[in-house]
Amino acid sequence: MEKIKTVAIIGAGFMGSQIASRAAVFGYNVRVFDINKKQLIKGDEMTRFFTDGHFANEGGDAKDALKRTKFTSSIDDALENVDLVIEAVTESVDVKKKVFAEIDKKAPLHAIIGTNSSSLPVSKVEDAVKRKDRVVNLHFASPIPERNYVEIMKGTETADEVIDLVVEWARSINCVPLVAKKESMGFVINRVWHSARRDALAMWKDGFADYKDIDRGWMLMTGMPAGIFGAIDFIGIDVVYDIEKSYFENSGDERFRPPAGLKEMIDRGDLGMKTGKGFYDWSDPEFTKPEFLDPKKKD
Repeated sequence: MEKIKTVAIIGAGFMGSQIASRAAVFGYNVRVFDINKKQLIKGDEMTRFFTDGHFANEGGDAKDALKRTKFTSSIDDALENVDLVIEAVTESVDVKKKVFAEIDKKAPLHAIIGTNSSSLPVSKVEDAVKRKDRVVNLHFASPIPERNYVEIMKGTETADEVIDLVVEWARSINCVPLVAKKESMGFVINRVWHSARRDALAMWKDGFADYKDIDRGWMLMTGMPAGIFGAIDFIGIDVVYDIEKSYFENSGDERFRPPAGLKEMIDRGDLGMKTGKGFYDWSDPEFTKPEFLDPKKKD
């Protein structure tokens, strides 16, 4: 089987732009598709930012990487002669099935179809395609330069050679492949992260502790620059709500039901970093400052 040379990213959002930049910097031809032309413009800007500010130092010249990257509102153009397609759209089974079905119809028969879903196993959407042997979970963490791993998991019929190819591809872009040996909701690290996040959200919902104190303890214990609620703001409260909802719907376990407080924040438009306010005020992100962990600090 031939190696991966051309990569298509479906969805020019925050993660799609990062993956596109990463692949281009390490020598791959990249096409980025989005049905929303305004999002394409934003995606172009984000990809340039990631390439200029971060990834170029790891892989080569930023100008060369940008020359290898094409943004298009035509999915036919995006999928022409592509070897690997990575879907990076909203965390919805129905939406992903529609996207997978269109990719399956228009991409070359040899192309691998991956999903960057942060929680959904690809088996949930593989019925939308005929090439079930060529679908795979490829979940990137964010930001990629600091968390350069890719969680990889097969569907019910994914060929071993497909897993071998995407493992090799992940390594070629300087990412560590983490392979789930069996289907696991949340894959590998994301499953562990979900457990911590779920308990932190439950403590906040039930009033056991202030979210700032939970974050302080997490930061001091792990050495991470932000706590669990800071990370939720970074990911997006709407995205986290959808992820928690998918865990709940998959298990039926009431412990996994997302807190109503998250939905209230979404309804107010407080989505985290991308809107300027979530658990924290991002115009003054105090939780990233040393004073946030000062033992003498009083809220």
